[in-house]
Amino acid sequence: MSAENQQPESLVQIRDLYKKFNISGDFLDQLKFKGGKIVREQEYVHAINGVNLDVHKGEALCVVGESGCGKSTVARTVMGLLTPSKGNISYRGERIDNLEDKALMPYRKKMQMIFQNPYASLNPRMTIGQTLMEPVKLHNPTWTPTEIRDKVHEVMFSVGIDPSWGERFAHEFSGGQRQRISIARALAVDPEFIVADEPISALDVSIQAQVLNLMMDAQEKRDLTYLFITHDLSVVEHFGTRVAVMYLGSLCELAPTKSLFAAPRHPYTQALLSAIPRLEDDRPSHIKLQGEVPTPVNLPSGCVFHGRCPHANDRCKQEIPMLIATDDGGQVACHGVEEGRL
Repeated sequence: MSAENQQPESLVQIRDLYKKFNISGDFLDQLKFKGGKIVREQEYVHAINGVNLDVHKGEALCVVGESGCGKSTVARTVMGLLTPSKGNISYRGERIDNLEDKALMPYRKKMQMIFQNPYASLNPRMTIGQTLMEPVKLHNPTWTPTEIRDKVHEVMFSVGIDPSWGERFAHEFSGGQRQRISIARALAVDPEFIVADEPISALDVSIQAQVLNLMMDAQEKRDLTYLFITHDLSVVEHFGTRVAVMYLGSLCELAPTKSLFAAPRHPYTQALLSAIPRLEDDRPSHIKLQGEVPTPVNLPSGCVFHGRCPHANDRCKQEIPMLIATDDGGQVACHGVEEGRL
């Protein structure tokens, strides 16, 4: 078999993605007095800066990084909840980020999202049965009430919810139960692709394991593809197929999960993994990064990590690193790796 035939199928393609938010305030707030005259200045938060990613069919691609790195913004932009400032997003080769609502509707059925806060994502005025029936009715207008009810009962059973709970409201459930309901709502329209934005961070540890196992079971039975946003690296090691590491809106490293945890290449990834609590006595010491995290309002020149990197040189301060292929099938954006210094 040729190398081309061995390439996995890309379900979602993200190309040269940028997203910035204007934080300048109103017109008067933008006026500044400089050099003896009044000038208008606008400030932006640069949340995503040139991200390129492919989500392969059937995988669980985990996006990790510290708070404020842009991982949740990537998730919301992929789902069309935010409009890219630059770049494009494609689904099965068809560009979707520039579509109007009506043209985007067929993709809404194929792409679903599980939000971080299960309570805030459920309508408090609707019963659970109404919440689950709504997307089924919307995407299947020719279905009879019996077919809709049977579908809702099927997904409720599949996530461990008793269909008799359908008359209750969201506030009558625990956090873990509400997240199961959110997962059921995503599964109700039989999607191919699910974006999960920190779906277990608000749950107890024991409940986290149950929800993760539920999602893994659903992936196997329903042939799902996940884009999984998280800051919990222990979850990534258990759940992910591949890992994308972000820092200050940029993609630092992308690698298969086993390869990344065994031999991380980027200095930031090495620092992240060294911070995971371990029981082994012979584990590497915790890498303590120097300096402060730069602000996404005023991005540093060159590599965004150079101010905290112990291996940075003059090139790192001036030139933005590009993703280069690694031996394990991953990619890393680091001048030190490219030059053979790391």
